[in-house]
Amino acid sequence: MPNTLRISPDKTLRSGISRRKFLTWTGVASALAFTPGLIEAPAAYPAPMNHGDHLFTLGVASGDPLPDAVVLWTRLASAPLAPHGGMTDIPVPVEWELAQDSNFRQILRRGFELATSADGHSIHVDVRGLEPSTDYFYRFRAAGHYSDVGRTRTAPTTLAATRAMTFAWASCQSWGDGFFNAYADMAAAAPDVVFHLGDYVYEKAIPARGGQRNTTAMPRSALTEMMSLDDYRERYALYKLDPHLQQAHRTSPFIITMDDHEVENNWAAAISEDDVPVPDFLYRRAAAFKAWWENTPVRAELRPNGADMRIYRRFTFGDIAQFSVLDTRQYRSDQVNGDTDGPQNDLTARSDRTITGAAQQQWLLDGLASSTTRWNVLAHQTTIADLARNKNGERAVSMDGWSGYEASRSRILDGARERGVSSNLVSIVGDIHRSVVSELKSTYTRPAPTVGVELAGTSISSGGTGADSDESDMLLKAASPHVKFGNAQRGYVLNRLTQQEWQAEFRVADTVADPNAGLRRRATITIPAGRPEIGVN
Repeated sequence: MPNTLRISPDKTLRSGISRRKFLTWTGVASALAFTPGLIEAPAAYPAPMNHGDHLFTLGVASGDPLPDAVVLWTRLASAPLAPHGGMTDIPVPVEWELAQDSNFRQILRRGFELATSADGHSIHVDVRGLEPSTDYFYRFRAAGHYSDVGRTRTAPTTLAATRAMTFAWASCQSWGDGFFNAYADMAAAAPDVVFHLGDYVYEKAIPARGGQRNTTAMPRSALTEMMSLDDYRERYALYKLDPHLQQAHRTSPFIITMDDHEVENNWAAAISEDDVPVPDFLYRRAAAFKAWWENTPVRAELRPNGADMRIYRRFTFGDIAQFSVLDTRQYRSDQVNGDTDGPQNDLTARSDRTITGAAQQQWLLDGLASSTTRWNVLAHQTTIADLARNKNGERAVSMDGWSGYEASRSRILDGARERGVSSNLVSIVGDIHRSVVSELKSTYTRPAPTVGVELAGTSISSGGTGADSDESDMLLKAASPHVKFGNAQRGYVLNRLTQQEWQAEFRVADTVADPNAGLRRRATITIPAGRPEIGVN
């Protein structure tokens, strides 16, 4: 039998843990029970709430785990689809607790935070002084209302010998395009950490009956494009009511970056897709950044300063993996050639063009140079690899991905190779609403060595159900010999890293029109340590 990552009762995925229950604080009902690694579809999909009978309707989450710390998040909303979530301007004290067990018999930390209207009644608790590689449970209480219980996990100590780790990543979850089936599957797998690589919400108007979801349970602002801070806040509330998304958030800590749709499609630095005046776009960008921060389990220090927010950051998991989480929107040069797929030319090759900006580029290369981990991972938004297709007799690539920023790509990949990390360099991305596995090269228009592997994961729901292969997939494979796997269904990627091998399981849904439909393994990609080679099982 091939050595693949299987979704089965495998104790190695969560060593020493066989069963967990996530309970409401009152202990009346269990919200989730599972054996780690065993995928089970929920018995029934709960209907979205129109009116919250408590303050924690938007769920709980944790994120940005360090060896000694983790962020705990919630956002109060008594009527989540109403203006301001049904909340007033009066600050609300919120009690939080962190325990060693899900029944809270051994409470380790507790404290109070104020949920204020200025921050959308969100809470970001940075709990310090924790033990590495340890599971914890947390909960909130406010005004006599109780949150669900969440589970989180700290990272291994930097440089600690780490035999294995599990993680998942996801991206692109258009609420009106389908249900978030993948998150129930992900929650059952209970990975150590989940990366969300962008397009957590979409800015465009949602159809009057919720598109594929066929519901009118939406805020009025959902019928128009998001522009104001209130618009963005209400769209996040709509998304966060999804029970499968809540389930995933209360099961594993998330590390989140943003792509374009959290603000506006294909924005670039201070330049809008629709070429609105820069001051007007920056005002909108400031509102979008603020809402993203309010609804994301990140540290308070990431709080935006107007239209500026540093979201690129680094996470190290023992001696097994270093993740450089990138921002390829805020500092990039504008897309060239009309931002449409087409041939690379003198504009895409210009040396002064960048997708990362100079400061982030230097930060990334310095981090790669100092890394001592087995795997070095770029966790970001758009594909580095050229995903070429023949279009009207010409080789066409995306101007929005790294293929439209050729010199910037060369500086990063050649820099990685010069620093001796390319043999274990892996790029994980989303954005393209399909799964594509490629060899990483600094250029694809002339012979060049393979310096790493890129794993592009499909969308959670964006683009609808999809197909195992579509016309675009076939054209891509025909024109891109460096592509070794492709699939156009919805889902996510579940990974198990060891010191010897990377296993990436591409899990797909046959439909996202049925919220109770399960997922299945479509393929397992293996990468041996020390060699940028791709195995497909």
